[in-house]
Amino acid sequence: MNTHVLPIIGYHNSPLSQKFGVPRQPNLVAVKSHIRFVVPYGTPDAFVGIERYSHLWILWQFHHNKEQANFRPQVRPPRLGGNDKIGVFATRSMYRPSGVGLSVVGLDRVEVVDNQVILHITGADMVDGTPILDIKPYLPYVDGVNGATGFDKPTGRNVVFNDKAHDEFDVLIKSGLLTTDDKALIGELIAQDPRPAYRQSEIGVVCAMRYGAVDVDFMMNEWGVMVVSGVRVI
Repeated sequence: MNTHVLPIIGYHNSPLSQKFGVPRQPNLVAVKSHIRFVVPYGTPDAFVGIERYSHLWILWQFHHNKEQANFRPQVRPPRLGGNDKIGVFATRSMYRPSGVGLSVVGLDRVEVVDNQVILHITGADMVDGTPILDIKPYLPYVDGVNGATGFDKPTGRNVVFNDKAHDEFDVLIKSGLLTTDDKALIGELIAQDPRPAYRQSEIGVVCAMRYGAVDVDFMMNEWGVMVVSGVRVI
């Protein structure tokens, strides 16, 4: 089998430290995160001119996946309910021969600390600690294809915070551990229904999503609404 070794140029830092809760596609939720680079790739010289672009392509590694001994030509994507099999190259499944992901993210700003660049980005679908393999600018005139077809954007669920959750979030916001923006973002993440496909019909079963230093409890009620029921410091 032919192989090619790719260098890791940096690592993604995000409040989402577990796969559960990470958006299944980029730009579904405006999660703010950043990329720190390893020497020598973080030199400011390598990023001259990058501010002219609003978005970037990020090439990254599915580092939480176990290496597959044999090639699996078909997968069960969540978009199809986790039941139907289709070809791996017709999906964005994490279970791929190369274990490489590709995402478009928004570029917020470029920061330089100790002569090393930190890229602040928005909309990533990567877990905290994800190895970064390459970065390229997104070019709307070639990357935005008119008339492209495929799946429509998924419709999110409605989300409500019960009184207990509101009170607990208020305490954490006043303490400075969370912000009102964090609370809104958590609601958007839960609206995407991070539960695996085979569990998305479950009613009244409490799940926990980790965000930064807290775990957020939520469940789906009988009307299909996601109810945030509590938040606690881990």
